[in-house]
Amino acid sequence: MSTHRLLHVRVAIAVIERRGRYLICQRRADDHLGGYWEFPGGKKESGESWETCLRRELREELDVAVGDLRPFGRIHHRYADRQISFRIYRCQLTRGRPKPLGAQAVRWVAATQLSRYRFPPADRSLIDRLYRESPLSCRRRRAIIKR
Repeated sequence: MSTHRLLHVRVAIAVIERRGRYLICQRRADDHLGGYWEFPGGKKESGESWETCLRRELREELDVAVGDLRPFGRIHHRYADRQISFRIYRCQLTRGRPKPLGAQAVRWVAATQLSRYRFPPADRSLIDRLYRESPLSCRRRRAIIKR
């Protein structure tokens, strides 16, 4: 009988939009799911609030500050070796330009283009939601309905 306990990781995620594009980061090659793209954020430390976690991670990983944090949902995903609980926040940059301090690269990408990037399976529902809510996606649906 195995006594292996599943690792439970709590992660805060930022959905930062600028001129119709979302900020995404490429994970470092030697990280778990290295080379994949993700929304910025990181692991919550014990005793830390979700908002404090997000602000700290964005400062450490991208050298930016954010404000106007608004809850945008939760995601729970199980990988073979871990259970991850995500809290998602929409927020605005208040200081700095994103620099890839804790990532390989950063990009600003339209919601309709996010599916072209390789994201972890846990991010699929968030990407789908951003696509459905994007103005371009809505215009495409209306055009199809009018035909």
